[in-house]
Amino acid sequence: MPDTQGPRDAQPTVRDVAGRAKVSAMTVSRVLRDDPKVLPATAARVRAAVAELGYRRNETARSLRLGRGTGLVGLVVTNLANPFYSRLALGVDSVVVRHGLKAVIGNTGQDLDTERALVEDLVGRRVDGIIAVPSGADQRHLAAAAAEGVPVVVASRPPEGFGADCVLVDDHGGAFAATERLLGAGHRRIGFLGPPAAVYTSTERLRGFSDALAAAGLPTDPAYVRQGQQQTGEAASAAAELLALPEPPTALFCSNNRNTIGAFRAVRRAGTPTTLAGFDDFELADTLGLPLTVVAYDSDELGREAGRLLVTRMTDASTHPGKPAPYRRTVVPTTLVHYGPPAPLDRD
Repeated sequence: MPDTQGPRDAQPTVRDVAGRAKVSAMTVSRVLRDDPKVLPATAARVRAAVAELGYRRNETARSLRLGRGTGLVGLVVTNLANPFYSRLALGVDSVVVRHGLKAVIGNTGQDLDTERALVEDLVGRRVDGIIAVPSGADQRHLAAAAAEGVPVVVASRPPEGFGADCVLVDDHGGAFAATERLLGAGHRRIGFLGPPAAVYTSTERLRGFSDALAAAGLPTDPAYVRQGQQQTGEAASAAAELLALPEPPTALFCSNNRNTIGAFRAVRRAGTPTTLAGFDDFELADTLGLPLTVVAYDSDELGREAGRLLVTRMTDASTHPGKPAPYRRTVVPTTLVHYGPPAPLDRD
């Protein structure tokens, strides 16, 4: 016999609740919005029907009918495998949740087409705002989202080709300070490991590295520079290449934590007394047993500030429509943290 009850996984509707409670659909709606004019006995009957049927309001449809947003903000990042992004996401969420918003996260894998499609999908779903860590300088999709009235905040790199609030890390200053420390310890052959040159942080950190060498009267030798590594395995291979040079570097500066971890593995395998310095602190950095200096900063604060910028921009847009406030830029400071004893330097 055919099933006349409809699909068993169909979601119950307001009309289903009204039929079970023997009231009108309008009464159900009034109970769901806590209308104090509904008789207590009637309200109790409706809530019992809601519980029995497992009814849940479609908050997105309801918000759209009321002319409000969806209560969602999009967070677009490049590499969820990197703990930096989980900390950033926690920072964002800790702010937006206090304003009745929920963050939805999308991972681009450093691929522009994926990022473009993800942003377009978020705009199509009518998110209330977007926080993005762009994968490159082509940000036309973010500019288009902003032009459609979606508040956009850019994190870890500045906006390109359009105006937006942004929050950055002191990439140049942190890299300069770490390299300066290696130079102060007597190192003159220092290798550089980093993500692709298209990544803003990698370029800025290479600039800080090079400026520190120049300040010490040393050139940046391309033979000691490796860019393009996004995963620890790639970084380990790149570090191994440097360590196998006829005159290998006595120290390595790594421009993010994935490269630092890969370099550590390569140094361990090679058995060399190579000193490491890297951008981004990470868990267990103090247990590696090698001399390691890291450029540390509060990645949670980076996310919190991005969340604050977005909420402020959303508030400005609703309270002063047509009168956008000046765009804001915040830079998160860095500090140097040293782990392990200083390594002996082979002066040859």
